[in-house]
Amino acid sequence: MRHIGWIAGAAATVLVAAGAITYAVADGGRSGTSGAGVPTAGSADAGFARDMAVHHQQAVEMSYIVRDRTKDVEVRRLAYDIAQTQANQRGMLLGWLDLWDLPKVSPDAPMTWMGMGDMASGKDGSLMPGMATDIEMKRLGTLNGKQAEVFFLQLMTDHHKGGIHMAEGCVAKCTVGVEKRLAQGMVDAQQSEIKMMADMLKERGAKARD
Repeated sequence: MRHIGWIAGAAATVLVAAGAITYAVADGGRSGTSGAGVPTAGSADAGFARDMAVHHQQAVEMSYIVRDRTKDVEVRRLAYDIAQTQANQRGMLLGWLDLWDLPKVSPDAPMTWMGMGDMASGKDGSLMPGMATDIEMKRLGTLNGKQAEVFFLQLMTDHHKGGIHMAEGCVAKCTVGVEKRLAQGMVDAQQSEIKMMADMLKERGAKARD
């Protein structure tokens, strides 16, 4: 069941990424100019693209850190899958901002587009819900073996929960079709991975953080 669970989760994530890329290519880059027109800098579409690009970047960094701290095949495969998927999605998000001729940074606080600009303090690097602090990232880089695996799975579970919350916000508020579909794909894939990581933590005698 352990391997079946991983394969199902990884397959779902890969399919989501492939589907999102297919949509973007099929639209020929026109999704940002159809329907409601090109998003504005203060829109949910632009805000989600900017914030999720930052959120994804930390997940990529976290995944590469743990790949160097453990020899466990299952954890290394999960980390690689997350890193590749989220790096690809980050590229699409930043590409849309370029396509829309919008800035990749904003003077507004993260998640302002969700009406939650005051939710995260940004203290010690945790800019948005679910993001690890700088101290936690440094700690991950000092652990090895089972300790690294457990801490990574706990951090990534928190990270996914925060990412799902943001992606659900885009599904509700974004107007660009391809971006809404990508956001829904993130929700589905990361919910699946959270369940898988819960099983992986249980196998290691641990559980997600409260």
